[in-house]
Formats: sequence, structure tokens, C-alpha cells
Amino acid sequence: MDPQEFVDELSVHFRNLTKKANISNTHFTRTTSKQHIDAVQHLWKELEAKGYIYKGRHEGWYSVSDETFIPEKQIEGSHRTQKDGAVEHTDERIFWYSEENYMFRLSAFPDHIYEYYAARGADAIHPHTQASDVHLMLKGMMHTRRPSFDDLSISRPRSRLSWGIPVPGDPEQTIYVWIDALAAYLTSVGYPWSSTGGDGTAAGWPPDLQVIGKDIIRFHTLYFPAMLQALGLPLPVQLLSHAHWTVERAKMSKSVGNVADPIKAIDDFGIDLVRYYLARVGGRFQDDVDWSQKQLQKHSREIISLLGNLFMRATSDKLMGKVSTVKPRELSLVSESQGSEALLQSLKTLAPKFDVHLREFELATAVEAVVAALSEANALMTQAAPWARETSPSVAADIQALVFETLRQSGILLQPIMPDTATLLLDSLGVPKDQRTIADAVFGRSGVGEVRPGVRLFDMGSLKLRA
Repeated sequence: MDPQEFVDELSVHFRNLTKKANISNTHFTRTTSKQHIDAVQHLWKELEAKGYIYKGRHEGWYSVSDETFIPEKQIEGSHRTQKDGAVEHTDERIFWYSEENYMFRLSAFPDHIYEYYAARGADAIHPHTQASDVHLMLKGMMHTRRPSFDDLSISRPRSRLSWGIPVPGDPEQTIYVWIDALAAYLTSVGYPWSSTGGDGTAAGWPPDLQVIGKDIIRFHTLYFPAMLQALGLPLPVQLLSHAHWTVERAKMSKSVGNVADPIKAIDDFGIDLVRYYLARVGGRFQDDVDWSQKQLQKHSREIISLLGNLFMRATSDKLMGKVSTVKPRELSLVSESQGSEALLQSLKTLAPKFDVHLREFELATAVEAVVAALSEANALMTQAAPWARETSPSVAADIQALVFETLRQSGILLQPIMPDTATLLLDSLGVPKDQRTIADAVFGRSGVGEVRPGVRLFDMGSLKLRA
């Protein structure tokens, strides 16, 4: 198959997946577009004009799967087996290449990049273990001072790699894929910004947060910052380097066959339950997490029970009929009796805690805080039994008001994680659409409106949950 036809086909699959996963984006970048190609060649010319590109001979161990040369120090002392002109290194095959390439003066930038990250402090790179690795890498380059070793090969002979953007003025060379790919962050927001004299501020550069996988952190904390500094452009404010979802503790690989099918998971469970599982289990970012069908089942049942069943219990005909005989309760007047003290305290701190956790990129911990509040509300319902004949209408109204507040706060906070379910919940509680920000989630900030009883937040008939 022609490479262009192949990537066109893949592009459709990725576009469809983003829609199915309920992911929005302001721009879907194709590195084969004319706008991107023109911008990459402009970037090359800018670097060349500033003296950061030169032609030289480069040799070393090359990983075809990662499209990069492997530093000798990464394979020194490792077990290597010669095979068919290649070398087995860890789980990949690397080849020795010696060829004429264009080089980028990467060795000129480690000091400046290190100073930038040091000035930004702990907020620059998350998680902090990754930040430590980056600092060690930069310090190592600063101490060795070997330009011929540390400069980056940024082209490949066209005879070996025809798929890619040609080097301006040299059709025999192809621009290195990682220069091309990293430039996509810039071209996605309109680089080179000719109409504003090269200032990308109005277009949204630099980004507040850049999200990458941990296996490509070197490209994003060394190569890309060096490119940006060479161009005189600001660096991303923060970088989040997440770990991997694995299968049987191994990185997913089509060739091995250990892959999880996101399309099937969404079809079986619905996108909101899959998103909840991803955030609940994988939202710590530091360590790899094994994809587990059993865990997906477990956590789907968890949120269905804690959120969906709680709404049904709080809006049952019996309870709604009982509280209709008394005046609606204001949260500020709800008594800390009937065992509601723990829930009240939780609700008064939930939104601020959630906000702090998100700002610290502790997504799983933020979700856990919501789960804890929902668990307390469910326990209170069971303990207080507001629907029971012996429970007075006023006490029942107090309990219901606290549960509605729990649901209101949870609905607001879960919007980024379970957008459809959260919207249905907030609509069913009568929460105005302009009162659904994280600031509105503060205890008692705004109340519920006209409640629609009996709404099922989850379509149990379409879910493939094992009994």
C-alpha cells in the first residue's frame, strides 16, 4: 500500500476514535498537510540561518522502531547478540549506520534548558521522578561537553528514507521524523505566524501544559526545548509525562498481540465508564498500569452503584412524597445529627481538595475524593433510612438535602471525566447550566432546582457487565 493511502486510512480511524471517546480538539494536525510541510521547511531555514545546522558524518546504533540513534552509553554493558547484521538490544533490533547527515547543534543548549527547568522548580515536569531523570540527563551532557557526540542528526538519506519532508535545498536528504513531529506542536497553532511577526502569543503559544508519554520524554525535554530556544520561542509552561497502559506487564504491541481494544471496551461499557476506569486506575501517571477487564467491570459497578443508585434512592416516590410535606431545606440549616457529621465535613472540603489534586496532576486521587463523598452519602442513606415510616419528614428532608448536595458537587466535579453522565445528573437535579464550574462546586454555593425523579444515569440494558 502507498504510504499516503496508509496514513490517510489511519487518520480516519483516529478521528473516529476521538469522536467515540468524546474527546474534543481545536485542531487535528496532519503532518502530511501542505501547511505543515511549508512550516517545517520554514523552521529548518530559520535554524540554518542562525547557524544551528551543519552537514557532517554521523554514525551509531540506530533503532528503526523508534526512528532514532541510540546513544552508545545506553547499550554499553548490556547483553547484545549479533544477528543478521543487526544487534538485539533489550526488546528491539538496532543497526549500525554511518552516513552523511545534517546535524543540529544540540550541544549548545543543555545549560540553558537546565537553567530554565531549575528556575521553574518542581512545577516544570510531572511526575517528579521524571523531572529528576531529565535533570540528570542534562547535567551529564553539560559535564561531558562532546559536541560531535551530543549534536543531533536531523536528516536521513533520501535513498534510505523517502517518506518524509525533503530538506530545503537538498532533495537527497529527508528531514528527521522527530523534527517534523515536534514541529507539529507549533504548526497546530499557526506557526510561523507571519502576520504577527513571528509572535505566537495570540495563537496560544506557549501551551500551559504539554502531555506526552514517558518513552519520548528525551525528545520533549531536550530536543524540542533546544529547537524552541534556537528559534527564540518560549517553552511550554508545564509538561506531564504519563506512564503506559500495559497488558500482562508488557508494553502493548500489535506484533506480539498483547493489545487492548478501546473500541470494543467503549462498545461494551459505554465511553463514560471507560473514561472513569482510566482516570480512577490510571490517573497517577507515574507507574505503568495493567489493563484489566476485571478491573473495568469492578469500577464500572462501583460508580453505577455509588452515583446512579444513589440518585434513584434519593428521588424514590416514597421519599419524594414524604419530604413534599415540609419546606425545602437550606443546607446552612441542616443539623449535624442523624450521623451526617462526616458527610458534612467531606462536602465542605471536597471541591477545594479536588481542585488542588487536579492542579498537582493527581487525577486518580481527585476521583477518589469524589468516591469517598459518594460512599459516605450512600452510608448515610442506609443508616438514616429517610424513607422509613418512623423517620420524620424534617429529618428525611435534611438527609435528602445533603444527598442532593453530594450529587450536585459530584456531578460538577466529574464533568471532565464522565461528561455525558455528569450532564444528565446535573440536568436531573435542575442545576442551571451557568452554575457548573468548579467554583460553583463549593459547599452550598448554589442549590438544586426542579428535580426529575427516577432518571437512570446508566443504561444497564446496553452494558455488558457480568453478573
